[in-house]
Amino acid sequence: MAAPKPHRPLAVRAINGAGAGLRRLGVPLLPVHEERLLLAARKETGLEDFGGEGFREGLRRLVDSLNQDAQLNVLGRISARTTLQTSLRNRLQLQAHLKKHPQVAEQEIREPLFILGLPRTGTTVLFNLLALDPANRAPLAWEVERPCPPPHEETHHSDPRIESMQKQFANLIRMAPNLYAIHEFGAELPQECVAITGHEFLSVQFHIMFNVARYQEWLDRQSALPALEFHRRFLQHLQSEFPRKRWVLKTPGHLAAIDDLLEVYPDARIIHTHRDPVDVMPSLASLSYALRGISTDALDPHFVGRQQTELWAGHLERALRARERTRDRSDQFFDVQFEDVAEDPIAVIERSYAHFGIPFHEVARQRMQAYLAANPRGKYGAHRYSLDDFGLDRTTLQSQFSRYCEHFGIPTRADSE
Repeated sequence: MAAPKPHRPLAVRAINGAGAGLRRLGVPLLPVHEERLLLAARKETGLEDFGGEGFREGLRRLVDSLNQDAQLNVLGRISARTTLQTSLRNRLQLQAHLKKHPQVAEQEIREPLFILGLPRTGTTVLFNLLALDPANRAPLAWEVERPCPPPHEETHHSDPRIESMQKQFANLIRMAPNLYAIHEFGAELPQECVAITGHEFLSVQFHIMFNVARYQEWLDRQSALPALEFHRRFLQHLQSEFPRKRWVLKTPGHLAAIDDLLEVYPDARIIHTHRDPVDVMPSLASLSYALRGISTDALDPHFVGRQQTELWAGHLERALRARERTRDRSDQFFDVQFEDVAEDPIAVIERSYAHFGIPFHEVARQRMQAYLAANPRGKYGAHRYSLDDFGLDRTTLQSQFSRYCEHFGIPTRADSE
């Protein structure tokens, strides 16, 4: 049994059908082209300086993989070009702003709080709740998409860029209506770090959105330092006109780069979430399947399941080795089981604050309680999936992830059977 094809609105099917018809007539679809992307970003902004050339190899590898591996349909090509051009535009504008305001590079980032863990392990609810603490600052979706000029506190919830970003999300949901049941989207919701490191074209987000296998193979061999150094500069820019006591940040992509993360942010505090990977993998595959279903007609759920399992197994192994190397820094880590997050996420946050010596004020608790009351689990529909949908086998997965589960004492179904 395999997962059904993602639902597509009639307009999307018509656009992609027209492209398929042209291909059958021998008319090739235009490839994603590196130089054209660079030229378009320069034309849009009137700027030339991307802030160095180090990003170019990642961009080139990604473009090549999009053209060779991803089997993009018409909408997929538009989506890929838009995604990459947005990052290039932002690089140009960020560099121009830094030249005019060099003092931005002197901004201090102290004791940022990172949430690390596989997707579907409670990271999102913790992220959304932590962002409600008045002492914290989380990068919001709209300001990551359009960071220039830097946001100001007095207009942080009225900036016109919010409406523009909300329209983008509305279009995304129209193209893939089932996405909302899998992951919540909103212009004023906290945004993951993968969208920031994507500006350096060193980000796992691309392999979740598209089948860019060759790019991901290359990425797995790269240091994350350039992406994290860009990440730090990005945060300096965002906080230059709107500081808070600490940043709250999140992405599963950091699992493969804990050593590099601690090099760029040596005083980071890390909440590391854990859940039985047997329960996580089909959910992860379902997310990637839904996202890729927007951009390609060549979609095999069993292939997606195998590919995503291999990807995250590698990330977890690298995270485990890094945690073993950093045993002497245990005060910077707080391990959390998914079951505890599901039962009482505010209690988990309170315990993590106590571990890190962070005050937990009543106003933060009240805001978090109000959020949970307004956003019950399943608010946007049920996310249904199974191992069979994606060709996954429980016994094989249990064996594949046994070292990870044993190391962190993760409850598994096998423990209760």
